[in-house]
Amino acid sequence: MKVTEHIEKANGKALFSFEILPPLKGQNIQSIFDSIDPLMEFKPPFIDVTYHREEYAFKELPNGLLEKKIVKKRPGTVGICSAIQNKYQVDAVPHILCGGFTKEDTENFLIDLDFLGIKNVLALRGDAVKSEIYFRPEKEGNEYAAELVTQISNLNRGVYLDDDLQNTSATDFCIGVAGYPEKHMEAPSLDTDIYHLKQKIKNGAAYIVTQMFFDNKKFFAFTDKCRKEGITVPIIPGLKPISTKKQLNQIPHRFKVDLPDALVMEIIKAKDNEAVKQIGIEWCIAQSKELIASGIPVLHYYSMGKSDNIKAVAAEVF
Repeated sequence: MKVTEHIEKANGKALFSFEILPPLKGQNIQSIFDSIDPLMEFKPPFIDVTYHREEYAFKELPNGLLEKKIVKKRPGTVGICSAIQNKYQVDAVPHILCGGFTKEDTENFLIDLDFLGIKNVLALRGDAVKSEIYFRPEKEGNEYAAELVTQISNLNRGVYLDDDLQNTSATDFCIGVAGYPEKHMEAPSLDTDIYHLKQKIKNGAAYIVTQMFFDNKKFFAFTDKCRKEGITVPIIPGLKPISTKKQLNQIPHRFKVDLPDALVMEIIKAKDNEAVKQIGIEWCIAQSKELIASGIPVLHYYSMGKSDNIKAVAAEVF
C-alpha cells in the first residue's frame, strides 16, 4: 500500500513510522530485525530504509602511487526492503539518491523494486562525498531531487530511458521527498527552498518528510508557508530524541538545525548521558503530543539504528 493510502485509511488518526540504517558491511540482517522488533507493537504502516552512497578511499601502493578504491559501507537496501515486507507485512520505503547513481542505475534500481512489489520511494539528492565540499552528480546522473522525481514519474507512465523499448509496463511508485523547516543547508533562504520543494511536488511527489527539528514553531511556520505556496500534499514531521551530550554539537553541525535554548541548558546541566537520554525522550514526547494535537498525519522518527529511546517516546504517544 502507498504511504498516501495509509494516511487516507487512518481517517485522521496519527500514524507511527521510523527510519532504519542498513547494517554495516559484514553484518547480517538480524541487526535490522533487532532494531525493528521492539517497535512493532506501535503498528508502523511503513518503515524507511536509508541508503548511503559509495565513498572513496585512497590506498597507497608499494610504488608510492595512490589507488582510488570504492568503499561500500552499507549495501543491501533492496534486499532489506524485501525482507521487511516479507517478515513484518509492513511497507518498506527505500531512499533513492541522485549522488552515486547514473540515470541508468536509478532505472534499474526502480525496476528491481517494482519486481519485488515495493511501491514507495523517498527521492533525495543526497550529500556530497566526504572528500568533496560540494555535491557533484554522477556523469549522466540526476543533479537535483526534482530531476530524480521526474525520472520516477516518467517510469510511472511507462517512459523508460531507452526510447526503442516497445510495450513497456508502467510502475506505480508513491514518491516522497524531503522538506526542511529550517531550510536546506545550501539554500540561500527558506523561500527559495520552498520554491524548489514546490517543483518536486509539481514533478510528481505525493508527500513530504521533514528534516529533524526540535522547535515545533518552526515546523508550523514551514507548513504554513508551504500551504500558502499551494503545496497541499501531506507533510510528515521528522523527529529525533537527543541521547548524548555530544549531539549538542554534532546535530547542528551535521544537519544545520537549531536547538532551543531551554533544551540545550537542560542537557548541559545533566549529570551524565543517561540523564541526557531521559531529557531527550521527554522533549520528544512533548513535541509529539503537540504535533498530534495539531492534526498531523504521521510522526516519523529517526532512530539512527537504536530503538530503545524511540520505543520510550512511542509508548507515551501512541
